[in-house]
Amino acid sequence: MRVADVSSDYVTRVHSSPLQLDALQWNTLLAASDAPTPFMRHEYLAALHSSGSACAKTGWQPQFVSLYSSDGAQLLASAPMYVKDHSYGEYIFDWAWARAYQEHGLRYYPKAVVAVPYTPVPGTRFICQNSLQANRISREQLLFCEQKGISSVHQLFISEADRQLASTPELMTRQTVQFHWTNQTPKLLADGTPCPDGTLETYGSFDHFLSTLAQDKRKKIRAERRKVADAGITWRTCVGKDITASDWDFFYRCYERTYLEHGNAPYLTPAFFQAMADTMPENWALFIAQHNGQPIASSLIAIQTLAERTSADASPAHTPRRIAYGRYWGALGRVDSLHFEACYYQPLQWCIDNGYHRFEGGAQGEHKMARGLLPVVTHSAHWLAHPQFADAVARFLEREGAGIDNYVEHLEGRNPFRA
Repeated sequence: MRVADVSSDYVTRVHSSPLQLDALQWNTLLAASDAPTPFMRHEYLAALHSSGSACAKTGWQPQFVSLYSSDGAQLLASAPMYVKDHSYGEYIFDWAWARAYQEHGLRYYPKAVVAVPYTPVPGTRFICQNSLQANRISREQLLFCEQKGISSVHQLFISEADRQLASTPELMTRQTVQFHWTNQTPKLLADGTPCPDGTLETYGSFDHFLSTLAQDKRKKIRAERRKVADAGITWRTCVGKDITASDWDFFYRCYERTYLEHGNAPYLTPAFFQAMADTMPENWALFIAQHNGQPIASSLIAIQTLAERTSADASPAHTPRRIAYGRYWGALGRVDSLHFEACYYQPLQWCIDNGYHRFEGGAQGEHKMARGLLPVVTHSAHWLAHPQFADAVARFLEREGAGIDNYVEHLEGRNPFRA
């Protein structure tokens, strides 16, 4: 840990490990942010580090710039920044930028990312008491990177509040597209027409959800589910502390197999998932597929309930929200359509049954639209130290942004729901 700056109002420190930060103070700031997720909890970041999943050895060197009270006792603001010598595990692709640097005899690495390693989930990155503190942290990050000769800073999958922070001359914004499912549909009158006032309701069942989809989509989903059922697959769902040690072990075998089949070792170690079982069990739900009583596949999702927020314009968006995040899956055997059942249909049915408002399907995948997940624009912000490359990237992002707008418009024209 290094002291980067001292003033009469605050102390700025740079932490080389999340374990150097107070967990309670971190989580308290996170809970008050605009878009907290389980992946920004101190326990999650600490597990990534202590398990050897995201640490200096794997190319993720923590450099958490943090703002403290003048006596150094109270954490006021911070953000998870990592200095990296590669671009793996980010899901915002900058390989072309790195190649352009190399072709001009310049070093793109090391670079810095403000992100949750291996986790393409939008949410708060700057935890703080107010926007002035967040702005200060962001500027301290840029100053730190300038002083260390680091080529760039990339704030990935940032929240709306973070995006407002990014609207400064130094930072360039970038858009990508994900696919999310929302548990709401127009309420129908007795004659089957939507309420004229636009009232929405949650789905009463998975069949209710299916009934809102276009006929070809309903037919496809039912056919895929029937294939899995006809293969003799049954399901067991475990939540929180009901996920046993043997369940976690089986899940990891599935998770590891998926990576190995694609020629890569998994990013996350068994010790990471053991830490999740020990420190954050309430944030996980596991779906286990069984064939003849033996487990054959599994899908793990993260879950959370957001606290109610008061607002002058109190609306459904400000009531407590339960959110699920599709994360990991794997199988030890092959069954037609098992992936769709494990990763989409079982989680969506569980979300409906348990009153979850949103299911985020993760990065990429237009095929998710046919399962009722709709396109959502996510945001990142970027700073490059080299002026000429910053100008070139700014022009590229302007063109790319127009392309993303057109892409989203095209996707919206393929809405899977009935008119």
